[in-house]
Amino acid sequence: MKVDGRCHCGHITFEAEVDHDRVLLCHCSDCQTLSGTAFRVVAQSVPRTFRLLSGSPRIYRKTADSGQQREQAFCPDCGTPIYSAPVAPEPRALGLRVGALRQRAELVPRMQLWVRSAPGWLSDIGAIPSHETQPAFGADGSFRK
Repeated sequence: MKVDGRCHCGHITFEAEVDHDRVLLCHCSDCQTLSGTAFRVVAQSVPRTFRLLSGSPRIYRKTADSGQQREQAFCPDCGTPIYSAPVAPEPRALGLRVGALRQRAELVPRMQLWVRSAPGWLSDIGAIPSHETQPAFGADGSFRK
């Protein structure tokens, strides 16, 4: 499947090919910290198909507990995560950050990783009250229903 994406501010735009069967949800503590949330959704690109159309991402090299390094690419202006990749020669598959892809609604995760690191409340997320849009928040953090 051909996908295209961009960062929040539009500085970086890109396209790639992904396989529907290689979309995953990762609960590892690194993904939680780097995404600022409880998990990250990743779509693996087909090697040699990622193409930057505009901008140039900033690269942060993260070292895992295993000692392996991965490049974390993000927009230097707005901070939107774009991809991660092994520190290795080409060709290599990139882990595209699904939130930056225009086709994100079509990319359903097929697997979950590091579930032992997932917050306990995530298994019962359907029980948490929800709103179709964001309620109005007051200056004190309260919101009106």
